[in-house]
Amino acid sequence: MNQSARASAPASIGNIGVGFDVLGQAFDVARDTVHAWREAGTGARLGRVTGIVDSLPASARSNTALAAAAALLDSAGADFSVRLDIDKQIPVSAGIGGSAASAVAAAVAVNALLETPLQTAELLPFALAGETVSADPPPWDNVMASLHGGLVIAARLDPVLIAPLPVPDGITAILFHPEARTNTAAAREVLSNQVPMQTAVEHARRISAFTLGCATGNHELIRAGLEDVLVEPQRAFLLPELPEIKAAAHEAGALGCSFSGSGPSVFAWADDHCAAAVETAMAAAFAEAGRKARAYTAPLASPGARLETVAEPVR
Repeated sequence: MNQSARASAPASIGNIGVGFDVLGQAFDVARDTVHAWREAGTGARLGRVTGIVDSLPASARSNTALAAAAALLDSAGADFSVRLDIDKQIPVSAGIGGSAASAVAAAVAVNALLETPLQTAELLPFALAGETVSADPPPWDNVMASLHGGLVIAARLDPVLIAPLPVPDGITAILFHPEARTNTAAAREVLSNQVPMQTAVEHARRISAFTLGCATGNHELIRAGLEDVLVEPQRAFLLPELPEIKAAAHEAGALGCSFSGSGPSVFAWADDHCAAAVETAMAAAFAEAGRKARAYTAPLASPGARLETVAEPVR
Protein backbone atom coordinates (compact mmCIF):
# COMPACT_ATOMS: atom_id res chain seq x y z
CA MET A 1 0.00 0.00 0.00
CA ASN A 2 1.32 3.45 -0.88
CA GLN A 3 1.92 5.69 2.10
CA SER A 4 1.87 8.86 0.03
CA ALA A 5 1.10 10.03 -3.49
CA ARG A 6 1.32 13.33 -5.31
CA ALA A 7 -0.84 14.51 -8.19
CA SER A 8 -1.32 17.72 -10.12
CA ALA A 9 -4.15 19.18 -12.19
CA PRO A 10 -4.12 22.10 -14.61
CA ALA A 11 -5.98 25.37 -14.83
CA SER A 12 -8.92 25.39 -17.20
CA ILE A 13 -11.21 27.60 -19.27
CA GLY A 14 -14.80 26.94 -18.31
CA ASN A 15 -17.58 27.24 -20.89
CA ILE A 16 -15.12 28.12 -23.70
CA GLY A 17 -17.36 31.13 -24.13
CA VAL A 18 -20.29 29.56 -25.94
CA GLY A 19 -20.71 26.33 -23.94
CA PHE A 20 -22.06 27.35 -20.54
CA ASP A 21 -21.80 24.35 -18.18
CA VAL A 22 -21.28 22.09 -21.22
CA LEU A 23 -17.76 22.71 -22.58
CA GLY A 24 -14.40 22.89 -20.85
CA GLN A 25 -10.79 23.31 -21.91
CA ALA A 26 -7.66 22.33 -20.01
CA PHE A 27 -5.24 25.27 -19.89
CA ASP A 28 -1.87 24.00 -18.71
CA VAL A 29 -0.17 27.25 -17.77
CA ALA A 30 -0.30 26.54 -14.04
CA ARG A 31 -1.07 23.54 -11.86
CA ASP A 32 -2.24 22.84 -8.35
CA THR A 33 -0.37 19.95 -6.75
CA VAL A 34 -1.69 17.87 -3.86
CA HIS A 35 0.53 15.52 -1.86
CA ALA A 36 -1.62 13.04 0.07
CA TRP A 37 -0.21 11.23 3.09
CA ARG A 38 -1.85 8.19 4.68
CA GLU A 39 -2.62 8.60 8.39
CA ALA A 40 -4.59 6.80 11.08
CA GLY A 41 -8.20 7.78 11.62
CA THR A 42 -10.86 8.91 9.17
CA GLY A 43 -11.45 11.87 6.88
CA ALA A 44 -9.03 14.42 5.47
CA ARG A 45 -7.08 17.23 7.09
CA LEU A 46 -5.01 20.09 5.75
CA GLY A 47 -1.23 19.98 5.97
CA ARG A 48 1.24 22.47 4.50
CA VAL A 49 0.10 25.14 2.05
CA THR A 50 2.62 26.59 -0.39
CA GLY A 51 2.55 28.48 -3.66
CA ILE A 52 0.88 31.77 -4.54
CA VAL A 53 -1.24 31.62 -1.38
CA ASP A 54 0.01 30.85 2.12
CA SER A 55 -3.22 29.67 3.71
CA LEU A 56 -6.38 27.80 2.77
CA PRO A 57 -9.51 26.85 4.76
CA ALA A 58 -8.87 23.87 7.01
CA SER A 59 -12.42 22.48 6.82
CA ALA A 60 -13.82 20.16 4.16
CA ARG A 61 -16.89 22.41 4.14
CA SER A 62 -14.82 25.22 2.61
CA ASN A 63 -11.82 23.54 0.95
CA THR A 64 -12.41 21.78 -2.37
CA ALA A 65 -9.40 19.48 -2.05
CA LEU A 66 -10.40 18.28 1.42
CA ALA A 67 -14.01 17.81 0.33
CA ALA A 68 -12.99 15.72 -2.69
CA ALA A 69 -10.61 13.61 -0.63
CA ALA A 70 -13.18 13.00 2.10
CA ALA A 71 -15.85 12.02 -0.43
CA LEU A 72 -13.55 9.49 -2.09
CA LEU A 73 -12.37 7.97 1.20
CA ASP A 74 -15.95 7.65 2.41
CA SER A 75 -17.12 6.01 -0.81
CA ALA A 76 -14.21 3.55 -0.76
CA GLY A 77 -14.78 2.66 2.90
CA ALA A 78 -11.13 3.43 3.55
CA ASP A 79 -9.71 2.46 6.94
CA PHE A 80 -7.33 5.42 7.00
CA SER A 81 -7.36 9.19 6.80
CA VAL A 82 -5.19 11.54 4.74
CA ARG A 83 -3.21 14.70 5.24
CA LEU A 84 -3.10 16.93 2.18
CA ASP A 85 -0.17 19.22 1.46
CA ILE A 86 -1.28 21.66 -1.24
CA ASP A 87 0.95 23.64 -3.57
CA LYS A 88 -1.41 26.27 -4.97
CA GLN A 89 -0.18 27.78 -8.24
CA ILE A 90 -3.56 28.70 -9.77
CA PRO A 91 -5.09 31.97 -8.54
CA VAL A 92 -8.38 31.79 -6.67
CA SER A 93 -11.54 33.54 -7.91
CA ALA A 94 -9.78 34.13 -11.23
CA GLY A 95 -12.05 32.22 -13.61
CA ILE A 96 -9.40 29.67 -14.56
CA GLY A 97 -10.55 26.71 -12.49
CA GLY A 98 -8.42 27.00 -9.37
CA SER A 99 -11.00 25.40 -7.09
CA ALA A 100 -11.61 22.59 -9.60
CA ALA A 101 -7.89 21.87 -10.05
CA SER A 102 -7.40 21.45 -6.30
CA ALA A 103 -10.36 19.07 -6.09
CA VAL A 104 -9.17 17.05 -9.09
CA ALA A 105 -5.57 16.82 -7.87
CA ALA A 106 -6.76 15.68 -4.44
CA ALA A 107 -9.01 12.99 -5.92
CA VAL A 108 -6.20 11.65 -8.11
CA ALA A 109 -3.65 11.65 -5.28
CA VAL A 110 -5.93 9.99 -2.73
CA ASN A 111 -7.08 7.45 -5.31
CA ALA A 112 -3.47 6.23 -5.58
CA LEU A 113 -3.56 5.34 -1.87
CA LEU A 114 -6.58 3.06 -2.19
CA GLU A 115 -6.17 -0.71 -2.20
CA THR A 116 -8.14 -0.82 -5.46
CA PRO A 117 -7.74 2.52 -7.25
CA LEU A 118 -10.50 3.73 -9.54
CA GLN A 119 -10.11 4.58 -13.21
CA THR A 120 -9.60 8.27 -14.00
CA ALA A 121 -13.12 8.71 -15.38
CA GLU A 122 -14.56 7.27 -12.16
CA LEU A 123 -13.02 10.11 -10.13
CA LEU A 124 -15.33 12.75 -11.62
CA PRO A 125 -18.08 12.46 -8.95
CA PHE A 126 -15.57 12.98 -6.16
CA ALA A 127 -13.93 15.96 -7.82
CA LEU A 128 -17.42 17.39 -8.33
CA ALA A 129 -18.14 16.81 -4.64
CA GLY A 130 -15.11 18.98 -3.95
CA GLU A 131 -16.22 21.66 -6.42
CA THR A 132 -19.56 21.86 -4.60
CA VAL A 133 -17.68 23.92 -2.01
CA SER A 134 -17.22 26.59 -4.69
CA ALA A 135 -20.72 26.44 -6.17
CA ASP A 136 -23.71 24.22 -5.46
CA PRO A 137 -24.69 22.55 -7.72
CA PRO A 138 -21.13 22.30 -8.99
CA PRO A 139 -20.33 23.38 -12.56
CA TRP A 140 -18.84 20.49 -14.52
CA ASP A 141 -16.88 22.45 -17.12
CA ASN A 142 -13.67 23.20 -15.21
CA VAL A 143 -13.69 19.90 -13.32
CA MET A 144 -13.97 17.61 -16.33
CA ALA A 145 -11.42 19.62 -18.34
CA SER A 146 -8.89 19.63 -15.51
CA LEU A 147 -9.38 15.88 -15.00
CA HIS A 148 -9.32 14.72 -18.62
CA GLY A 149 -7.35 17.43 -20.47
CA GLY A 150 -7.95 18.86 -23.93
CA LEU A 151 -11.46 19.94 -24.95
CA VAL A 152 -14.28 18.12 -23.18
CA ILE A 153 -18.06 18.11 -23.50
CA ALA A 154 -20.60 17.04 -20.89
CA ALA A 155 -22.95 15.31 -23.30
CA ARG A 156 -25.22 13.93 -20.58
CA LEU A 157 -25.29 14.25 -16.81
CA ASP A 158 -27.41 11.27 -15.79
CA PRO A 159 -26.14 8.75 -16.60
CA VAL A 160 -22.83 10.52 -17.06
CA LEU A 161 -21.52 10.82 -20.60
CA ILE A 162 -18.32 12.85 -20.89
CA ALA A 163 -16.55 12.92 -24.24
CA PRO A 164 -13.49 14.63 -25.72
CA LEU A 165 -13.90 17.07 -28.58
CA PRO A 166 -11.38 16.82 -31.43
CA VAL A 167 -8.74 19.52 -30.96
CA PRO A 168 -8.45 21.64 -34.12
CA ASP A 169 -4.94 22.29 -35.39
CA GLY A 170 -3.34 25.69 -35.72
CA ILE A 171 -5.08 27.49 -32.83
CA THR A 172 -3.56 29.07 -29.73
CA ALA A 173 -5.49 29.94 -26.57
CA ILE A 174 -4.64 33.31 -25.04
CA LEU A 175 -5.83 34.32 -21.60
CA PHE A 176 -5.49 37.49 -19.55
CA HIS A 177 -5.96 37.41 -15.79
CA PRO A 178 -6.70 40.95 -14.57
CA GLU A 179 -6.25 42.20 -11.03
CA ALA A 180 -9.82 41.47 -10.00
CA ARG A 181 -11.80 38.64 -8.44
CA THR A 182 -15.12 37.04 -9.26
CA ASN A 183 -16.91 34.69 -6.88
CA THR A 184 -18.30 31.76 -8.87
CA ALA A 185 -21.46 31.35 -6.81
CA ALA A 186 -22.21 35.07 -6.94
CA ALA A 187 -21.61 35.17 -10.70
CA ARG A 188 -24.13 32.37 -11.17
CA GLU A 189 -26.72 34.12 -9.04
CA VAL A 190 -26.95 37.05 -11.48
CA LEU A 191 -28.11 34.77 -14.31
CA SER A 192 -31.77 34.70 -15.28
CA ASN A 193 -33.54 31.35 -15.46
CA GLN A 194 -35.57 32.57 -18.43
CA VAL A 195 -34.33 33.73 -21.83
CA PRO A 196 -36.16 34.87 -24.99
CA MET A 197 -36.77 32.22 -27.64
CA GLN A 198 -34.59 34.08 -30.15
CA THR A 199 -31.68 34.07 -27.71
CA ALA A 200 -32.09 30.33 -27.20
CA VAL A 201 -32.10 29.76 -30.96
CA GLU A 202 -29.02 31.91 -31.50
CA HIS A 203 -27.21 30.15 -28.66
CA ALA A 204 -28.02 26.76 -30.18
CA ARG A 205 -26.78 28.00 -33.56
CA ARG A 206 -23.47 29.12 -32.11
CA ILE A 207 -22.68 26.09 -29.98
CA SER A 208 -23.55 23.86 -32.94
CA ALA A 209 -21.23 25.82 -35.26
CA PHE A 210 -18.45 25.84 -32.68
CA THR A 211 -18.50 22.11 -31.92
CA LEU A 212 -18.79 21.21 -35.61
CA GLY A 213 -15.88 23.52 -36.32
CA CYS A 214 -13.77 21.73 -33.70
CA ALA A 215 -14.80 18.32 -35.03
CA THR A 216 -13.96 19.19 -38.64
CA GLY A 217 -11.07 21.60 -38.06
CA ASN A 218 -13.00 24.37 -39.80
CA HIS A 219 -11.80 27.67 -38.32
CA GLU A 220 -14.57 29.70 -39.95
CA LEU A 221 -17.21 27.59 -38.24
CA ILE A 222 -15.36 28.12 -34.96
CA ARG A 223 -15.32 31.87 -35.62
CA ALA A 224 -19.05 31.81 -36.39
CA GLY A 225 -19.82 29.95 -33.17
CA LEU A 226 -17.43 31.45 -30.63
CA GLU A 227 -19.75 34.21 -29.42
CA ASP A 228 -21.73 33.87 -26.19
CA VAL A 229 -25.17 35.45 -26.55
CA LEU A 230 -26.64 33.61 -23.57
CA VAL A 231 -24.52 34.22 -20.46
CA GLU A 232 -21.85 36.81 -21.23
CA PRO A 233 -24.34 39.69 -21.75
CA GLN A 234 -25.70 39.08 -18.25
CA ARG A 235 -22.22 39.15 -16.70
CA ALA A 236 -20.51 41.83 -18.77
CA PHE A 237 -20.87 44.39 -15.96
CA LEU A 238 -18.42 42.33 -13.87
CA LEU A 239 -15.58 43.64 -16.07
CA PRO A 240 -16.54 47.06 -17.51
CA GLU A 241 -13.70 47.06 -20.05
CA LEU A 242 -14.79 43.74 -21.60
CA PRO A 243 -16.28 45.31 -24.78
CA GLU A 244 -13.00 47.09 -25.52
CA ILE A 245 -10.96 43.95 -24.83
CA LYS A 246 -13.14 41.91 -27.18
CA ALA A 247 -13.05 44.54 -29.90
CA ALA A 248 -9.26 44.68 -29.76
CA ALA A 249 -8.99 40.90 -29.95
CA HIS A 250 -11.33 40.66 -32.94
CA GLU A 251 -9.65 43.51 -34.78
CA ALA A 252 -6.33 41.67 -34.40
CA GLY A 253 -7.85 38.54 -35.94
CA ALA A 254 -9.13 36.48 -32.99
CA LEU A 255 -11.61 33.70 -33.74
CA GLY A 256 -13.48 34.65 -30.59
CA CYS A 257 -13.07 36.26 -27.18
CA SER A 258 -15.07 35.95 -23.96
CA PHE A 259 -14.93 35.44 -20.22
CA SER A 260 -13.13 32.36 -19.00
CA GLY A 261 -15.76 30.74 -16.83
CA SER A 262 -17.41 33.46 -14.78
CA GLY A 263 -14.41 35.77 -15.18
CA PRO A 264 -12.72 38.08 -14.51
CA SER A 265 -10.16 36.35 -16.76
CA VAL A 266 -10.75 36.83 -20.47
CA PHE A 267 -9.63 34.34 -23.12
CA ALA A 268 -9.36 34.35 -26.89
CA TRP A 269 -8.75 31.71 -29.52
CA ALA A 270 -6.57 32.79 -32.43
CA ASP A 271 -4.96 31.21 -35.46
CA ASP A 272 -1.33 30.54 -34.63
CA HIS A 273 -0.07 33.10 -37.14
CA CYS A 274 -1.94 35.99 -35.48
CA ALA A 275 -1.83 34.85 -31.83
CA ALA A 276 0.99 37.26 -30.97
CA ALA A 277 -0.93 40.18 -32.51
CA VAL A 278 -4.08 39.24 -30.58
CA GLU A 279 -2.15 39.05 -27.32
CA THR A 280 -0.56 42.45 -27.97
CA ALA A 281 -3.91 44.03 -28.81
CA MET A 282 -5.59 42.65 -25.71
CA ALA A 283 -2.70 43.79 -23.52
CA ALA A 284 -2.98 47.30 -24.95
CA ALA A 285 -6.72 47.36 -24.31
CA PHE A 286 -6.27 46.33 -20.68
CA ALA A 287 -3.58 48.99 -20.27
CA GLU A 288 -5.82 51.62 -21.85
CA ALA A 289 -8.52 50.69 -19.32
CA GLY A 290 -6.02 51.13 -16.50
CA ARG A 291 -6.25 47.49 -15.48
CA LYS A 292 -3.17 45.40 -14.82
CA ALA A 293 -3.46 41.93 -16.34
CA ARG A 294 -1.12 38.97 -16.80
CA ALA A 295 -1.08 37.12 -20.11
CA TYR A 296 -0.85 33.36 -20.61
CA THR A 297 -0.85 31.20 -23.74
CA ALA A 298 -1.26 27.45 -24.14
CA PRO A 299 -2.04 24.92 -26.87
CA LEU A 300 -5.58 23.58 -27.02
CA ALA A 301 -4.32 20.04 -26.45
CA SER A 302 -3.22 20.70 -22.86
CA PRO A 303 -2.86 17.59 -20.68
CA GLY A 304 -5.14 16.92 -17.74
CA ALA A 305 -4.49 15.58 -14.25
CA ARG A 306 -1.53 13.34 -13.67
CA LEU A 307 0.00 11.32 -10.88
CA GLU A 308 3.40 12.87 -10.22
CA THR A 309 5.01 10.43 -7.81
CA VAL A 310 3.95 7.37 -5.89
CA ALA A 311 5.90 6.18 -2.86
CA GLU A 312 7.37 2.72 -2.81
CA PRO A 313 5.05 0.12 -1.23
CA VAL A 314 5.70 -0.86 2.36
CA ARG A 315 7.24 -4.33 2.45
